[in-house]
Amino acid sequence: MKFSTFHLFHRFDGQSFKDVYDYHLELIELAEELGFDGVRLAEHHFRDYGVVPNLFTMLAHAAARTSRIRLGTGIVVLPLHNPVHVAEEAAQVDVLSGGRLDLGIGRGYQSVEFEGFGIDLAEARDRFNEALEVIVGLWTQEAYQHEGKFYKTGAEVSLVPRPVQTPHPPLHVAAVSPETVTMYAERGLPILADPAAPFRKVVKAAETWRETAERAGHDVTAAELVVARSVYAAPTLEQARADQARFEASFDRSRIFNERSAPIDPKTGQAAQGFEYYQDRYLKGASLSTDFRWEQLDVIGDPGRVIEQITLLRDAGFTNLLCDFGSTRPMPLDDMKRVMRFFAAEVIPAFASGGRR
Repeated sequence: MKFSTFHLFHRFDGQSFKDVYDYHLELIELAEELGFDGVRLAEHHFRDYGVVPNLFTMLAHAAARTSRIRLGTGIVVLPLHNPVHVAEEAAQVDVLSGGRLDLGIGRGYQSVEFEGFGIDLAEARDRFNEALEVIVGLWTQEAYQHEGKFYKTGAEVSLVPRPVQTPHPPLHVAAVSPETVTMYAERGLPILADPAAPFRKVVKAAETWRETAERAGHDVTAAELVVARSVYAAPTLEQARADQARFEASFDRSRIFNERSAPIDPKTGQAAQGFEYYQDRYLKGASLSTDFRWEQLDVIGDPGRVIEQITLLRDAGFTNLLCDFGSTRPMPLDDMKRVMRFFAAEVIPAFASGGRR
């Protein structure tokens, strides 16, 4: 099992944008120091929920401040971008980082973002699939031309610069619904399972992906499946439960999970076409109980319990845990560093070579 850290770049009340950037860049440097395998940054628009609209700009900066750790996106919302720009910018970061880029991609879901860009959320899946075709084509072909429903290159073009990694940087597609998992498993594209899905659903997603990919003739032994979880380890179970209750009591979840974040079609007020699986999911998220989070959602507890939960995910087929140590908790930097250091010291060694199996 590999371990990566997730950085939402949520801006809390009283913080400047630079405060947010400095906070997470320092944590990215710490993640490398502690031996984490990678970091992944989230893209969002028009809300303090996440204040990094261009992930490649931030990753290029992070590349200059690190030397080993993998630098990833989690995720680039492809329908909001020209795929030629994504291919170019991703390749540039891959060059600057010495081949350390991991590209997590997805179709997005937040209605406020699609409305802000004037894009119909119902087109998200089709735009995503076409954008992915363009990106892979530019990365893998010396000369490439595309004319589709949403995007076109016009003349035949050659990508400059080209990625360092061959045939291209690793791709991970955000997926948890059975339809999406199956669609990309058939193409052999590894998934990134999101933290809002319970354990049973992400475990099922991994099983479905591996079974489907294997039937389609892909080598599943080399595939890196990523699962994102909210993660918190404390010295005792009692402290972990108490800290979780304190975190939840101080957090207004409805500021994040609401009509603006849900995949709602503004014309109908219902889930947009292609997002039926997510009906009410982001609205219900505002009222999750701490018991539900403890039992079904978070990787949380003392080191023993946390190791057992991670073992469950590893045995299901996931090979990289994307750890969200508190992206929506207003935690002082020194406290967040202590959380990361404790996890690195008490949990990660159990999964090192020769560790727990």
